[in-house]
Amino acid sequence: MQRGTTSTAPILVVEPDPLLRAWLTAALGSEGHRVIAVPARRDAEREAAGGSFAVALCDLALPDGDGLQFLRFLRQQRPDTAFILITEFGAVASATEALRLGAFDYLEKPLPSPKHLARAVRRALALSAHSEEPPAAGPRATPGLCGSMVARDPRMLHVLNLLGKVARTACHVMLVGETGVGKEVIARCIHLHSRRAAQPFIAIRCSAAVPAAVESELFGHERGAVAGAVSRKLGALERAQAGTVFLDAVEELPLSIQARLLAALRDGRFLRSGGDQPVQTSARILSASTRDLEEDARSGRFHPDLLRLLGAFPIEIPPLRERPADIDALAEQFAGAAAVKFGKPQLRLSEAARFLLRSHPWPGNVRELENVIERAAILSDGEILPAHLPHVPPQAVSPAGAASLNVHELERKAIEEALRRHGGNRTRAARELGISLRTLQYRLKEYGLSKP
Repeated sequence: MQRGTTSTAPILVVEPDPLLRAWLTAALGSEGHRVIAVPARRDAEREAAGGSFAVALCDLALPDGDGLQFLRFLRQQRPDTAFILITEFGAVASATEALRLGAFDYLEKPLPSPKHLARAVRRALALSAHSEEPPAAGPRATPGLCGSMVARDPRMLHVLNLLGKVARTACHVMLVGETGVGKEVIARCIHLHSRRAAQPFIAIRCSAAVPAAVESELFGHERGAVAGAVSRKLGALERAQAGTVFLDAVEELPLSIQARLLAALRDGRFLRSGGDQPVQTSARILSASTRDLEEDARSGRFHPDLLRLLGAFPIEIPPLRERPADIDALAEQFAGAAAVKFGKPQLRLSEAARFLLRSHPWPGNVRELENVIERAAILSDGEILPAHLPHVPPQAVSPAGAASLNVHELERKAIEEALRRHGGNRTRAARELGISLRTLQYRLKEYGLSKP
């Protein structure tokens, strides 16, 4: 993606480390932003009192206080300034508190690449530019954004926080994530919590084998305009009216259709295929891709101007294996749905099954977990056991021995796998397992795994 438009107001950087402060200044400056960088809270408050800023990036640890104190000052004095907290890895409580106080985003050290930093700032600027309502006087709660979504992991709670903010705007949103992470579910949640909720939500799969079919779905056609067109067809951009169009697998959209879509969104009107009368559109576009399209734009496979428009507010949806705290919650939700579907009110997950679910890498993400739980529910007579889970090797558990399965062996295996995946880093392993570091250390000692 090309550089974002320079913001009219500068960006304030509050960072005591001189090297990191210089890096942030250079990285943001290379994107065309004006930057004012200071080392301490009192300097930041003086700058904010004397002028407005589009975005403030502030470290949690400051020599004369902390970033949360400055955030409280901004919420009182400059509520229009989007606040991004910089914090140490694993400081979940501080990041959560910042979001509760009204922070827009947070970044963990070591800081991501300049590209990811620029993306976070671009999101903040896009939200301000496309706001449909005045800024709220105080923080808004977002965990209940959508009843069909479950999140306990900090990374997914952060995604819900972003969704809660962008849903209320007219901003186009691009959801990036692996197949099966629930991008369409998230898109529907954005629509339902927007001012467009009473208008249609229309989903289009852009990977259709015949490009003409995608073009017809988007723009519609007149009678006889394409093969088999025996009557006029209204496209999604027309049928949505002022609603939402969801473009799934947008990376598969042919270049010719990309150019036509760009013109339609820029002009607010288009022609049906074979037509000569302009059709008005004010639809919001939510798109989804399984990959970062910036490289596609550089190589000519995706129109850079369209990416700049559709990707004004990109959100990365982490894969399920990176948010293990959600596995239990999602499994419970799917088990509850299966209990209703199959008439098994006593259905529940055994502890042994839970441990196995946490240790699985879930290449198919949430969709795979849902399928696994539904299959297990069919096989179960009331309690879902490891024997009912298809990814467990047959020799590991037999139906006859399922009831007496050693839960501790499963827990030990899950801990060993988490430590292996994180190179022995206990903090990250505990976070993946959804337990405290203290509990992990106790388990390591109990299982004789405390030595490196």
